[in-house]
Amino acid sequence: MTALYPRLAVTGIRKNSKLYFPYIGTCIGMVTMYYIIHSLSFSPTLREMKGGGTMEAILGLGVFVIAIFAVIFLLYTNSFLIRRRNKEFGLYHVLGMGKPAIARILTWETLLTAVISIVLGLTVGIALSKLAELLLLKIVHGQVDYRITLSAECVTDTVIMFGCIFLLLLLKSLWTVYRSDPLALLKSETVGEKPPKGNWLLALAGIVMLGIAYYFAATIKNPSMAVGVFFLLVILVIIATYLLFISGSVTLCRSLQKNKKYYYRKNHFVSVSTMAYRMKRNGAGLASICILSTMVLVMISSSASLYIGAEDSLRARYPRDNEIDLKLDTAAEFDEDHIGLVRQAYEKSLRDSGVVPENLLDFRYAMVLALQDEDSFQPISSAFIATDTSATGGDPYAHIRVIYFLSARDYNTLMGVNLSPAPGEAYLSALNCSYTPDSVNIGPLTFQIPEGSVGFPPIGESMGSIIPSLLLVVSDWDQVLPTADMELKDGEPVLDLRWCYGYDLDCSDAKKMQVFQAQEDALHTLDFLMENGYGCRVACKAEARRDFYMFYGSLFFIGIVLSIVFLFAAALIVYYKQISEGYEDQARFSIMQKVGMTRQDIRRSINSQVLTVFFAPLLFAGLHMAFAFPMVWLMLRMFGMKNLILMVLTTLAAFAVFGVFYIIIYWFTAGAYYSIVSGARQEP
Repeated sequence: MTALYPRLAVTGIRKNSKLYFPYIGTCIGMVTMYYIIHSLSFSPTLREMKGGGTMEAILGLGVFVIAIFAVIFLLYTNSFLIRRRNKEFGLYHVLGMGKPAIARILTWETLLTAVISIVLGLTVGIALSKLAELLLLKIVHGQVDYRITLSAECVTDTVIMFGCIFLLLLLKSLWTVYRSDPLALLKSETVGEKPPKGNWLLALAGIVMLGIAYYFAATIKNPSMAVGVFFLLVILVIIATYLLFISGSVTLCRSLQKNKKYYYRKNHFVSVSTMAYRMKRNGAGLASICILSTMVLVMISSSASLYIGAEDSLRARYPRDNEIDLKLDTAAEFDEDHIGLVRQAYEKSLRDSGVVPENLLDFRYAMVLALQDEDSFQPISSAFIATDTSATGGDPYAHIRVIYFLSARDYNTLMGVNLSPAPGEAYLSALNCSYTPDSVNIGPLTFQIPEGSVGFPPIGESMGSIIPSLLLVVSDWDQVLPTADMELKDGEPVLDLRWCYGYDLDCSDAKKMQVFQAQEDALHTLDFLMENGYGCRVACKAEARRDFYMFYGSLFFIGIVLSIVFLFAAALIVYYKQISEGYEDQARFSIMQKVGMTRQDIRRSINSQVLTVFFAPLLFAGLHMAFAFPMVWLMLRMFGMKNLILMVLTTLAAFAVFGVFYIIIYWFTAGAYYSIVSGARQEP
């Protein structure tokens, strides 16, 4: 008697192999993915790398996401198994087994599934973890290390994590059986669900919510606001999607049934009536597929765009290989005598390093943070952004502008032009914004804007900033410096005076970083800087490139892993939906065959049913992605993304590749559905 329940559990799994084997495969995949990402977050090779802390944090976030998703998704798929087994459990009860005996069978099935999934998942995960590490090192341009390590802590965490998940699945299954009537279980497959009525109110609510989300996604122009409302809009889209697929799809089916020319046709009659009969559950599954598809598209397109466009972002943010942007406290330090001392120290360090600089940048500029009111700009401190949002309408960046000043001499040298603004005039260039008035007022300074457009040179942090910026090219520094020593209410100077020195080098990245460090050390030899304390923005493109690939490469790797997980999750939902509905429709199609429907008619009806709703998630996912694109682009700009064309092409490529996978899933699941329903009665 002791071995009876394990045998029944094994028999139940074997006889329901079409449902159980994909489910066990999914569990194995979840365990594998979880262990791989978890082991990478503990990898000594990655931790010892410069920038490894960034990768560890991103991988830790990936572990959390996979864990949460595993709980939700396995609970979701387990419900298909239990529903399919209800008739079998009801039969056991009729044959004399009580609910405690059924509970023992479920316990053994869950235990067997858990052991197989965890053991095989860990085996595959351990086997592939080193390959995943090498792939990640390749992506982030890291040094390859062939040491193989096995983390006992990761193995233990994985066993505990999925042990708890399977325990939760068992408790859910037991609760389902204990609260069910045995006779109802026996008839569960024939009873099905009562067809829900079409609810125009809920469908309209879904349309309104989706319209609101689309409107904000398409109209928000400020990156900081985009980040603030993005997740709220995501929640709104998810709710709207479920409402539309559940209530809206039922309403659509009811409308199609009222259309006699469409409904009373062989290939539409069965499919539409069947969909309407169980659309509530079907709609929830389709909505889940749509949400997962959208997540795949957003993650893979955004992470791939950041990674592929890393070099473009580097070139935009760091115009030269090495650059030091020195802050000078007073107008007296802004003269050529003081700057000449710093330049001499820099040039000496270059000679001592044995390198020759190319494409030299050497210019002075000033900058002011200001609040815009049409053609007037009020200088403000950086603390104003965080503390006084009332003047900016609740968005601290809505009307904030960074204004740069350059002398005509320095601008002409940088851009290779010959501008000659008159005293009281200033040529204007805008970055990340537009400006149309013919004059500009900045505190006590007023300038007329002559006609003609000018380019925006590589000044300071402007190339990597998302804050709208203006450039004013003045005739000479006498037009600006009188305000240099003025202070704001909190004691900050009105003008931030800076000197930029940058250059390219024809040598290795290691040598560039060595030269860069030597120049930083040269600053400490200047007494007037050390006495007053100095601030500077230092930038070495070679060092930044390493950090870029560490961060963007880790995001790209996590994007690939999560996209694979979500893609197969969507495929499994589709498969279970088709298989479970195939068994439910088997008897209906058997009746239809007896009254004259041929197997060709069955295939046409299946195609009508599947094509009517199967590609709706893909179309909605594409629609969601299209409206989310402007907001995603705004947020990627905060990471330094500058190449809009690359983002567009990557998104289209991601949708095309995903569409191919989706079509393959369609062919496979439609074939499985057809084999079940057409097998109801073999044609001679």
